[in-house]
Amino acid sequence: MDLLDWHHGRLSSRRLAVLVRHLPRDSALARELHGEGAEWTVTDHLLAQVADRLAEANWMFAMVHRNEDSEPLEYPEPVSRPGRPTGPGDEDDAGSPAGMPSQEELAVFFRL
Repeated sequence: MDLLDWHHGRLSSRRLAVLVRHLPRDSALARELHGEGAEWTVTDHLLAQVADRLAEANWMFAMVHRNEDSEPLEYPEPVSRPGRPTGPGDEDDAGSPAGMPSQEELAVFFRL
C-alpha cells in the first residue's frame, strides 16, 4: 500500500485512518508518537511495579533488622519506566519518592 493511493483517490480517508489507528506497537509511527513507551506492554509495567515493591520490602526488612548504630540504608531506586523522569525531581523534600514515608517515619513505625 502506498500513501499516494490516498492522494490519487484510490484509498479513502476513513480507510487510511483505520490503518493508521491499528498500526502495530513496534511501528515507526508509534515509536515516534510514544517513544520508548510504545514498546512497553501492561505486563512490562506490572513487572516493573512488582520489582519496585519487592525492593521496598527487602529494604524495609533490612532496615528493621539492622544494627541501630549502623548507617541507614539508602531507599531503593525504582525501575525506570518510559515517560517518567528518573532524576532528583521524582523525590519530595524528605528524600523518599512522592507519597512514600520517610526513613524516620518508618523507623518510628517499626519500633516496639
